[in-house]
Amino acid sequence: MRLKDKVALVTGGARGIGRAIALSFAREGCDIAIGDVNPEAAKQAAGEVEALGRRALPLKIDVTSYAEVEEGINKILDKFAKVDILVNNAGITKDNIILRMSDADWDAVLAVNLKGAFNCIKAASKVMLKQRAGKIVSIASIIGLIGNAGQANYSASKAGIIALTKTAAKELASRNINVNAVAPGFIQTEMTARLPEDLKEKMRQEIALNRFGTPQDVAAACLFLASQEADYITGQTIVVDGGMV
Repeated sequence: MRLKDKVALVTGGARGIGRAIALSFAREGCDIAIGDVNPEAAKQAAGEVEALGRRALPLKIDVTSYAEVEEGINKILDKFAKVDILVNNAGITKDNIILRMSDADWDAVLAVNLKGAFNCIKAASKVMLKQRAGKIVSIASIIGLIGNAGQANYSASKAGIIALTKTAAKELASRNINVNAVAPGFIQTEMTARLPEDLKEKMRQEIALNRFGTPQDVAAACLFLASQEADYITGQTIVVDGGMV
């Protein structure tokens, strides 16, 4: 029960890595607000949290809108009276090579992945500053460290999250708020399951542990950073990639 009676907001928490994080936190005693653009999926994930014996709050949140994020934070305060943990997991991809990438696809990925994290940190930190305590964990990616052909927008957004994490950590440290990031490698999700088998095999060969990661692998790193065990860690990015980088 490492997060006993804590309250966490997990964005993009209805499926995949976000859902795994929400359920992992709930098993450790945390009450969960599930923020997602899909309200029905958020309700379903909230039901899974409640089945574990914790309180849950499904929220329709478009992280690109600061007003929606702030409204979501206020709803969390109305129900739980505090926000102890923020996990910035919401993200999208719109891949193409630079020469063929549209302005719309560039802007959309930066808006969700990077501006979304900024909006959530800004709104949640206002509460955490008053509490003089808090943990913020953002989901970056190894693509933000090494780049990837066809993902200029995604790699730029994830590299931006790493830099945003370092800056927010310095700005918020004096109020006992830790800000860190997790950079997953190739993780088995619904999105990666659709990739061609030959591409997946090629990528597997580049991983030192010779297997893909699971959403639970990422959730475990987030759980550590959200717990008291990481009280003296801030401004860091933990790479969870099986040795791929």
